[in-house]
Amino acid sequence: MRVSAFLDVFGFIAVLLRAAVLVWGSLAIGGVFFWLLVARGAPLANSARRLLVFSAFALAATECLAVAADSAILGSTAGLDLSAIAGANFFLWGTLGAAAAVVLGTLVSRATNSAGRAIPCALVLLAAEVCTSHAAARVDNQLILIILTAIHQCATGAWIGGLPYLLLTLRDPQQADVTLQVARRFSRLSMVSVGLLFGAGIGLSIFYIGSPAAIYGTNYGLMVIAKVFLFGVVLSLGAMNFQVIKTLKRGDTSWILRLRRIGEAEIGIGITVVLAAASLTSQPPGADLRADRVSLATIADRMQPKVPLMQTPPLSSLSPSTRDEWKKAHPPGTSAYQAYIPGQFYEPSSPGDIAWSEYNHHWAGLVILVVGVLAVMARFRRFSWAKHWPLAFSGLAVFLLLRADPENWPLGPDGFWESFTAADVTQHRIFVLLILIFAVFEWGVQTGRLKSSKAALVFPGVCALGGALLLTHTHAIANVKEEVLAEMSHLPLALFAVIAGWARWLELRYPRPKNRFAAPVWPVCFALIGIVLLLYREA
Repeated sequence: MRVSAFLDVFGFIAVLLRAAVLVWGSLAIGGVFFWLLVARGAPLANSARRLLVFSAFALAATECLAVAADSAILGSTAGLDLSAIAGANFFLWGTLGAAAAVVLGTLVSRATNSAGRAIPCALVLLAAEVCTSHAAARVDNQLILIILTAIHQCATGAWIGGLPYLLLTLRDPQQADVTLQVARRFSRLSMVSVGLLFGAGIGLSIFYIGSPAAIYGTNYGLMVIAKVFLFGVVLSLGAMNFQVIKTLKRGDTSWILRLRRIGEAEIGIGITVVLAAASLTSQPPGADLRADRVSLATIADRMQPKVPLMQTPPLSSLSPSTRDEWKKAHPPGTSAYQAYIPGQFYEPSSPGDIAWSEYNHHWAGLVILVVGVLAVMARFRRFSWAKHWPLAFSGLAVFLLLRADPENWPLGPDGFWESFTAADVTQHRIFVLLILIFAVFEWGVQTGRLKSSKAALVFPGVCALGGALLLTHTHAIANVKEEVLAEMSHLPLALFAVIAGWARWLELRYPRPKNRFAAPVWPVCFALIGIVLLLYREA
């Protein structure tokens, strides 16, 4: 595959690779924290040790992929050879991080009582993450930013990265008092981590955002708001687990199952926060964007409700295919990319383009709003026919496949496979696939055709994954202000989808009848998603 073709989706792939590095790094560092401070150096449970080994080697592989991708792009666009690229910061720290991860994985796989020897590896992994962050790239206040970032990464690893090891330890058969002791130790560790995470986050926000106007007026500020919201949700779940441990009764072992089920959702949303953090690294800090911030007046004007557009604009009203026009202007052999994000080509939207996009969003919103209402009705026997509500998503998937990207197959001149070189189109196609998978499985579950408890988890899993991916959604927009305004509608959709997915997960997994608290949450989230889409505007 030509590097220039890879360049088209590099921005999206870079965010995903960064997210994978942060997730595996948190699990690796969290495993070492758990081993040292919770297990107190005692041998890890076999499943926990296997997770630590797997996380370390997965981190090494991901670091290598990230270094290779960045090197290929840098070599192709700047004409540098490997000897010149090898001196770059990302190359040095990525390679060092991969080597430390391999050493850690090898160490843990060969020995069961070497927690102390794992500390240097964890420190190198932490340094590799910090030295490839925004903090290391700053000229002003670099030292304090590096310290705050290191604290932030440590706290994330100890809390979110350590949670899977707690759940795996609770699954292993052992004495109840030992299990309780481990849970209480982790509870104390997580409380300290939350305090450090909050404090470091406040400090970083002061330097990177700088003013209230940058919070609502830049993509960076909006993503921080999303992180804070998800952090609050994870903190609420952690408080539920703390309450479970605090109110234990002698001889009662049901707390273990409740702790594990809440912990599953806590891990899932926590990883979503890490994904949001990876998306932040692709955005310039809000403090650096002073001329291109969106004002409150502009936001109020854009968010003012209007009657949804339910009549399709004619295809002839759309602008010519941007890619097609670019290919005509740049014959084979030339490489004059014109976009802010590599491979994404920008032309101002025409009134027809705007109407087409709003029409698509409004019809999608109507379908999802109806789905939310039907999901509630299906809980009552007199409306048993409403249990077929997942089929509405199949129609929505076909609708999005045909209409979401009119420049591409089947409506536009750009071919089916060629269209995948655009990051936003690739993401749209992924969402269509996720919707179809969700529709088929959930319809089978709702109608009783699928009895497997694992099949029932496809809906919440796909829903949460779709919301998490939406946090990385990018737009081929050179106008920074328009990109911020578009993000204001996409972020609520992502957050509602994540909450809906994990609420349904808890409804299915949490012991009955105490799972009732989660039952009404996800239909409400679907209804809210529908309302946001119905109010969507681009002008």
